[in-house]
Amino acid sequence: MTEKIRWGIIGPGGIANNLVKGVQALPDAEVLAVASRDGDRAEAFGEKWGIPRRYTGYEALVADPDVDIVYVSTPHPYHAPCALLALKAGKPVMCEKPFTVNAGEARSVVEAARAGGLFLMEAMWSRFFPLMATVREVASSGRIGEPLLLHADFGFRAGFNPESRLFSPALAGGGLLDVGVYPISLASMLFGKPDRVTGLANLGQTNVDEAAVISLAYPGGAMAALSTGVRVNTPQVAYIMGSDGSMEIPSPWWVPERLIIKSGGQTEELNVPKTASGFEYQAAEAGRCLREGLTESPILPLDETIDVMETMDTLRAQWGVRYPMEEQQ
Repeated sequence: MTEKIRWGIIGPGGIANNLVKGVQALPDAEVLAVASRDGDRAEAFGEKWGIPRRYTGYEALVADPDVDIVYVSTPHPYHAPCALLALKAGKPVMCEKPFTVNAGEARSVVEAARAGGLFLMEAMWSRFFPLMATVREVASSGRIGEPLLLHADFGFRAGFNPESRLFSPALAGGGLLDVGVYPISLASMLFGKPDRVTGLANLGQTNVDEAAVISLAYPGGAMAALSTGVRVNTPQVAYIMGSDGSMEIPSPWWVPERLIIKSGGQTEELNVPKTASGFEYQAAEAGRCLREGLTESPILPLDETIDVMETMDTLRAQWGVRYPMEEQQ
């Protein structure tokens, strides 16, 4: 590695702004390049953030020998093709959530990374916050006893636009892949892979899930009750109940800056504000892995990412939600 890890961004959409803010907060990293299929967008994004190299087309970015790692932040259906493009060019990748549209795509991307001995990680940014490490520590320490039940939600009300990424089947729209992945990933972090998956969804006029309730059960007896949606505001709070206590991550739990622990008749509240956008933590973890020669992060292993995609595949199959690109797979 060079003195600074040099990032290249594929897809200068809204979420990429947060990645730049996060990287700029790290002393050992910088954003070197950005690429868009629309050259004007790449130029505008590069000008906004002072990114020196701006490319029209993704191929030019992955061919840049000075780019150390590629961040994929395109719309959902392009995650797998762009990640594969970068991996085939020999570039490590951090790919936005949902990692891919389905588990089959996820497996193909993971296989490509493993075949090339390259680093690959899902950009589930909530997972890498300092307080989320505390959640894992408390859950495994016995401080709240055995964790048995998770209640978590992530829903917001968006204006209906059938052509937008939230509602268009061609863009893998719906609440599950956009925000439902957050509580499902949290449940995975706490309990592992469920052995029973069930849910109910309200499908809108474009036949994507606009709201859903999800129940997950695990071999050890733990359960998760989750809700999500893009047409309804939810409390956005996570409660983790154990046999001898509980944890609460207040709203918005997916930006975990506060944690309330109740155990042994005592209540402890921790406050750890993010240092920048919150994306700095996942960028720092990717950088650490690169410097240490790791090909995946122990905080979010690739097999777990596949497990989460399989859970969402199961739910969509129950709901009858299938995207056009899947008909060709």
